[in-house]
Amino acid sequence: MGRFLALDIGRKRTGVAITDPLRIIASPLETIPTHKLLDYLSELFQKENIDMLIVGYPRQMNNTPSEAVTYINPLIKSIKKKFPTLPVELVDERFTSKMAMQAMIDGGMKKKDRQDKSNVDKISAALILQNYMEGLKYK
Repeated sequence: MGRFLALDIGRKRTGVAITDPLRIIASPLETIPTHKLLDYLSELFQKENIDMLIVGYPRQMNNTPSEAVTYINPLIKSIKKKFPTLPVELVDERFTSKMAMQAMIDGGMKKKDRQDKSNVDKISAALILQNYMEGLKYK
């Protein structure tokens, strides 16, 4: 059984999270520059058995796509073209950054570490992945 990988794509940075081999726990992996994402995924897919890619998809409160899709959609298209056999799921990412910040506060992370946006990005990716896995329980 392969792992699931989640991305929280931003204009500058992309947070990455991965499941354990049994797909029970979602863990933040790292944050990478978005312009290096395709190369990063190529390297990661050689090391890890990934069965599914989950991408946080930004929506507004009225459920319409946010303006961030202008740079996310072309990147998703590039990912699907480069890795045609990899299933890609789009998951609503509303409030994940706020939830990530709250999780860091609740976890006792120092203020200086919370101000590092790369921490928010990778924890947001883990929340996106966890939400996806929770949804699978009810399908």
